[in-house]
Amino acid sequence: MFDVYLNSRRDLLVVRKGLPFPLGRPSYKWRKSKKRVVMVSEEIKQAVQRQGYYLRKRKALKKS
Repeated sequence: MFDVYLNSRRDLLVVRKGLPFPLGRPSYKWRKSKKRVVMVSEEIKQAVQRQGYYLRKRKALKKS
């Protein structure tokens, strides 16, 4: 299971359930999603295993 956080800029942060928040002092306020997340994509799983968290900026989703 995973904990999902969103910030005011709608960036996404995913960490394994029970692990501490990975970023020291974030510049934006993060809110924990109230929905329970059981499954995530393979890309997110690999990033969480490798780094301990997955962070996606909203800007990365926008196409020019």
